[in-house]
Amino acid sequence: MAAQTVSICKFVGTITLGIATGVSATLATIALPALLALPTAVNARTTLTYLSYKSQNLSSYLRHITTFTLFSAYLLSPKRFRHPYLLYTSIFAFISGPGVEYAVGWSQGTDAKRQALDLEAQGDDVNGEQVRQAVESKQFTERIKTGLAGLAFGMQVVGMWGDGA
Repeated sequence: MAAQTVSICKFVGTITLGIATGVSATLATIALPALLALPTAVNARTTLTYLSYKSQNLSSYLRHITTFTLFSAYLLSPKRFRHPYLLYTSIFAFISGPGVEYAVGWSQGTDAKRQALDLEAQGDDVNGEQVRQAVESKQFTERIKTGLAGLAFGMQVVGMWGDGA
């Protein structure tokens, strides 16, 4: 019974990690660049705000499910079959969210945070260049998240293949 539970946890964790990687990749390559083609800065800002909120929500759920299931699989595995790739992928999945947000915010300084707040508070007086910078910053962040989540997904697939599970 425990082996079946571990296999289900690995399967669910791998699938949600793959979906989370796909969400970040789609945002970085398709959705965010499309915002720059919108006719007005107000539309682009409104869409960016909506897209950021919804994608952050979805990514958070997927990241938590991935972390919980893979870490549970690690803890529930017998000591002899407790492979560290489960621990590594759960850590990478967790870090690929708030860790990346913090690192990018720290590297860009407080000006980026202040600019994002100013962008939301401007109402209908939106500068197109500020929207472009916000979109490019979000796109950079999503590319880093895609890289980390993709690395974790690759480790998970190779680890499961090695397990034979």
